[in-house]
Amino acid sequence: MDTIHNIKKLFYRRKELINNATPQEILLWNKLKNSQLGVKFRRQHSIGGYITDFYCPLKKIVIEIDGSQHFEKENMEYDKIRSEYFEGLDIKVLRFTNAEINTNMDGVLLKILSELKTQ
Repeated sequence: MDTIHNIKKLFYRRKELINNATPQEILLWNKLKNSQLGVKFRRQHSIGGYITDFYCPLKKIVIEIDGSQHFEKENMEYDKIRSEYFEGLDIKVLRFTNAEINTNMDGVLLKILSELKTQ
């Protein structure tokens, strides 16, 4: 059976996304990296044909940071399909807006910690 994690055809796209991370991705990564919340997170981890912002394999949690483009109708539909795909694999999806990362990092981290405890 082929793996669905970090498939080779997405390798260069994943690297491109890491190298062109948004300021909000960098801010949150600085709180997630090196197991600061007690578990390992990966950035720009692919699952199936989708690339996640962050993924915790141990707890099966995906974290997505949504910029303003995610609130356009077409992108909302795409995000819904993505989330349903992950949930079909028993992966919990947490979504935060750029504004939440910028103005309420403590609240974002509390929500992530709460989910880590329940998974």
